[in-house]
Amino acid sequence: MTISLHRSATVLFQGDSITDVGRLTERDTPLGNGYARLAAERVRSARPDSDITFVNRGVSGDGISDLRARWREDALELEPDVLSVLIGVNDTWRRYATGAVTTARAFEDDYRAILTQARERLDAQLILIEPFLVPVHEEQWAWREDLDPRIQAVRRLSEEFDAALLAADGLLNQAARAAGGAEYVAGDGVHPTPLGHALLAEAWTALAGL
Repeated sequence: MTISLHRSATVLFQGDSITDVGRLTERDTPLGNGYARLAAERVRSARPDSDITFVNRGVSGDGISDLRARWREDALELEPDVLSVLIGVNDTWRRYATGAVTTARAFEDDYRAILTQARERLDAQLILIEPFLVPVHEEQWAWREDLDPRIQAVRRLSEEFDAALLAADGLLNQAARAAGGAEYVAGDGVHPTPLGHALLAEAWTALAGL
């Protein structure tokens, strides 16, 4: 499935640190320094005659409940035409780092709630990006038990809400094998390297037919 970007569309990127990438700490980079900025640049290059507005509201450290808490202000009130969401890995990370557990069911329920609000309040096309993990450390392989059900939830929701799906987990893990190691794609297994962000941006713009 692809999306249609009309020439005056507003595109909103939502998520955690993988979307944020400095947009909150570096005043001159409102789109951050990751896939959101790269995707915007690719679109602008391909559509120089358009007047598409790109907005990044990713917040480092967010899990699904954090995103739901700020959804009205940081998503609905911005009235985007295209809404792109990447969330979930922090819900897994917290389980292993601090013991804070968000069940896969709670994750899916919160995710469904925000998408339902978007469907009811907005006339927006949706892009759902799978949370992903490219294990760098041996112990990160155990994280798959927690993350994989979240990935499956995002896939179900993409079908339920007729959203475009960016299958990031397989994309980046395959790229890691081709590059010779996970660290070339996601230095700590979670946060993409410049190569990882470039791959996400390329896949994102492909969903827009570019």
